Amino acid sequence: MGALTFLLLLFLVGVFWHGALRARERANEIAIETCRRLNVQFLDGTVAFSAMRPARDSSGDWSWRRSYTFDYTDDGMRRHQGFVVLVGNVVEAVGLAPESGHVH
Repeated sequence: MGALTFLLLLFLVGVFWHGALRARERANEIAIETCRRLNVQFLDGTVAFSAMRPARDSSGDWSWRRSYTFDYTDDGMRRHQGFVVLVGNVVEAVGLAPESGHVH
């Protein structure tokens, strides 16, 4: 019974890890597209995970709300921070730092 429990736990960790990787890829795509659309430069090539908590999705099912941050520049000199929030794989919010005037 111990081996079966271990295998089940290993499977669940794998499912969770795969979901986390898919969410990060989605957040990265959204950050890149947002920067392109607003004509600012996406820096460092990736988003950074910042928080996760349980949340209900639009259909009322439990999912994870994951928050990511990313850096960008609007003038090639100053760094600003943006964010992406996903519930499951659905965008809840995306925005850029208030000092740039871009919030969506």
